[in-house]
Amino acid sequence: MKRELKREQTLRKLIEASRDLIREKGCIQTTMSDIMERSGLSKGAIFHYVKGKDELFGLVLQSRTEETDRLFKEAVNRRPDFQGPMRAIASGFPELSDPQDVSNRIFRYLLGRSEEPGVGEILARYYEDSVRKSAVWIEQGQRHGVIPEAVDANKTGEMFVLLSLGMRLRSGIEGVPNSVTAEDMAEWIAGTLHSQPGTASSWPEEEGGNHR
Repeated sequence: MKRELKREQTLRKLIEASRDLIREKGCIQTTMSDIMERSGLSKGAIFHYVKGKDELFGLVLQSRTEETDRLFKEAVNRRPDFQGPMRAIASGFPELSDPQDVSNRIFRYLLGRSEEPGVGEILARYYEDSVRKSAVWIEQGQRHGVIPEAVDANKTGEMFVLLSLGMRLRSGIEGVPNSVTAEDMAEWIAGTLHSQPGTASSWPEEEGGNHR
């Protein structure tokens, strides 16, 4: 138990330090020396958990998916309807169009180096885990009777991941109009998952029109 807690705490330090440095310096300029200094961890301690900067950046990218998963589970535990869990998932959509968002910067950085040894594997793990979690979210909705059984959880989950990664990629292309917004994405997903006769295709507006 103590070993697991130590591992959790160390990884949290590494992820937070990396995230802060990427915000300040970007992916290319951030070095392992920077991460050692910011986290207060030795080179040996860091390399006990990751093989290098790319793998660590992959963990930072993965941590965002895990945070969404945590919010989703909390929403389901509070009330297993459609609106709450969907809002939890959609709360991260606005960041997909932000050029300076850390997850977007890491994704573009790793994608640009995907032919290098190990980098493709990091991206593959991230992609597969994102699809798996998306499918599980849909299956949860089906178990609670708020998403039709006819929805193919695996294919639909992958479609949602493809859309979100496309938006992450678009965030780094200057001058491209953001004609598909976070609200558009949320409404499309809600309509895809909740299009039973007599049910709403999206959740009601909250006060002030805020979907989050």
